[in-house]
Amino acid sequence: MTSSFTQRYAAFIVNNPWRLLLLSLIIILTAASGGRFLQFTSDYREFFSEDNPELLAFEELQNTFNKADNVLFVIAPEDGNVFSNETLSLVEEFTEQSWQIPFSSRVDSLSNYQHTVAEEDDLIVADLVIDAKDFTQQQRDNTRDVALNEPLLLHRLISPEGHVTAINVTVQLPGKDLSEVRVVVTAARELRDKILADHPNVKIYLTGLSMMDNSFGESSEKDMATLVPLMFLVVVLVLGFLLRSVSATIATVVVIFSAILFGMGSMGWLGWKLTPPSASAPTIILTMAVADAVHLLVTFLHNLRLGQAKKEAMIDSLRVNLMPIFITSITTAIGFLSMNFSDVPPFHDLGNVVAIGVMIAFVLSITTLPALMMVLPVRVRKVETEKSANTAMTKLSDFVLNNRRKLLWGMGGLAIVLISFLPKNTLDDQFVEYFDETVEFRRDTDFVVENLSGIYDIHYSLKQGESGGINEPEFLQQVEDFANWLRGLDKVKHVRSVTDIYKRLNKNMHGDDPAFYRLPESRELAAQYLLLYEMSLPYGLDLNDQIDIDKSSTRLTVTFENLHTEEVLEFEQLIAAWLKTNTPEIEAVGASATVMFAHIGKRNVKSMLVGTTIALIFISLILMIALRSVRVGFISLAPNLLPAGMAFGIWGIMVGQVGMSLSVVMGMTLGIVVDDTVHFLSKYLRARREKGLDSEAAINYAFNTVGVALWVTSLVLVAGFIVLGQSHFALNADMGAMTAVTIALALIMDFLFLPPLLLKLEGKKHA
Repeated sequence: MTSSFTQRYAAFIVNNPWRLLLLSLIIILTAASGGRFLQFTSDYREFFSEDNPELLAFEELQNTFNKADNVLFVIAPEDGNVFSNETLSLVEEFTEQSWQIPFSSRVDSLSNYQHTVAEEDDLIVADLVIDAKDFTQQQRDNTRDVALNEPLLLHRLISPEGHVTAINVTVQLPGKDLSEVRVVVTAARELRDKILADHPNVKIYLTGLSMMDNSFGESSEKDMATLVPLMFLVVVLVLGFLLRSVSATIATVVVIFSAILFGMGSMGWLGWKLTPPSASAPTIILTMAVADAVHLLVTFLHNLRLGQAKKEAMIDSLRVNLMPIFITSITTAIGFLSMNFSDVPPFHDLGNVVAIGVMIAFVLSITTLPALMMVLPVRVRKVETEKSANTAMTKLSDFVLNNRRKLLWGMGGLAIVLISFLPKNTLDDQFVEYFDETVEFRRDTDFVVENLSGIYDIHYSLKQGESGGINEPEFLQQVEDFANWLRGLDKVKHVRSVTDIYKRLNKNMHGDDPAFYRLPESRELAAQYLLLYEMSLPYGLDLNDQIDIDKSSTRLTVTFENLHTEEVLEFEQLIAAWLKTNTPEIEAVGASATVMFAHIGKRNVKSMLVGTTIALIFISLILMIALRSVRVGFISLAPNLLPAGMAFGIWGIMVGQVGMSLSVVMGMTLGIVVDDTVHFLSKYLRARREKGLDSEAAINYAFNTVGVALWVTSLVLVAGFIVLGQSHFALNADMGAMTAVTIALALIMDFLFLPPLLLKLEGKKHA
């Protein structure tokens, strides 16, 4: 942009404010009207692309067997005894009413467990608990004995101590309406509350995949309802305090609000769904939209204080800032667009909508904002010289220049020390820990994991291949060996295998002789037992969740204690190696939400390294072209790259766990932290080229002309991302906290490291 073009453009803006404001209003309202098309989904499957291999494997498994989406009620009686008449009767009542939950296809509990016993030559299949309110001591003892010795129940629906029990409701969602999960969860909570009202001596905990899905949505809605208003308040207070101008604060808020409306409206027009990660877009756009406005306003107000007329002050501010804020907006947008390299589709949407918000904020900052300032009254206190206007920045500049050598080596050394802790970070994505302890799902799940069973599991589809082939003794023995091997592994809580049913049926058909608690010896016997058993099962309690239609494959489920991402991947590899060695003829496919999240976390880190590298190349080229100096462009890389490395080093010391949300932070913050560097260097180079100043004087000039703006914008950005860090949803909270730390470090490096570095590498050379 040439100086003459900028001058003509600025003059047009300040002379036609009302026309611009009317045009802006029409454009913003048109874009914002797309908001009516926005839909929110909390389905955890939205975190995975359609061609994600783990998702495809999981969907194939669910299409072969029943779906695994569920609501798990866990009952904890105050007396710690599930096997009392009162609690067993409650389980019966609860089980019956659970069938009324919308989309429920199966209910499993202690009471309707299909217990089998032999009576002469007959196989009797019946509910384990019937009319528990009239149970005798012998019946209670018998129920306890069966439950605590049945592999299909222990650590799944009953704890070894018999102090908690569970009711598992399997749901089959049609997938026609985004509100289906909420309908299920609402019904489940209403049922829980009703039971609690009638039975105050028990506690009921709710977990399961449907509850997790709903928690994604509730956390996002809570964030949007609390964080966005809080951020608005923070921005107004910070801007009001630092700019000390009511009109400037009002104008900035108008720009921010307009950018959010445009961005979110565009999302609706483009047909993108709101998801838990992308729901943070308004907060981020709100934060990012401040920067351009502040740079323009700080220079404008500075010029007014020096005695310039209103129009001249704005024209000069536009002339000085138009190119820098254009460059910073482009680089910020590129940083957010790098999120398209993520393996998590919601991060694509987040990056894209924030990039749209950033660019429209730039447009509004150079049109609507100056137009507003022309029509709003502005009062400032006049000063005599530039130095008297920025005494704090002058003192900081003098400090940096007088301690250049100490700061260069000191800040450089600090950066190296902090970056050295970066390897202490390990990949870890526990999806239960996406929510903090204030979220009911997290608290209830922690209780369930501690007292009954884990929520992390892997489902294995074990394929014999031949119709009816699962009845082959050799195949059954291999499945049994696999199940027994798994049970011997550390951190395995439960293994659900169809072979436990075959062994029980074989014992039943031999007069309940414990010696025959083993697999049938022939295919014919196994097929007969299974047919007899299936014919006796009531509706909704068949074996379709464990055996496919033509009986050529079976599902085995292994449930673990809480596992970290690397542990899940190690277990998966360990199990795959055992299957390959011991059952090479069986086609085994393992899949689950646990596996999906573990792989996506690791894959996302690798893909974002590529995205960040590409973003860095583009940003570096833009800086070199914009600054018209390859040397200064290379110098700018240091304060742009070091803050993210330092932040991850601090994270390694303080936390040490990196999940999918943090994998996008480096690319995202790269575009943000460039802003301060660009503004500082543009003023530095302007002083060298236009005013003919030497390096020291140019640095002094940069501090005095742009130092306050850098301080204000960074403070607002840090405050904004700290607010995002208060989210109860860890993906947003971690991203907010890490970004805030990175931006704060970037400001420190731009003030204390970049000037000494310029003096060292630039010397007396001409810029």
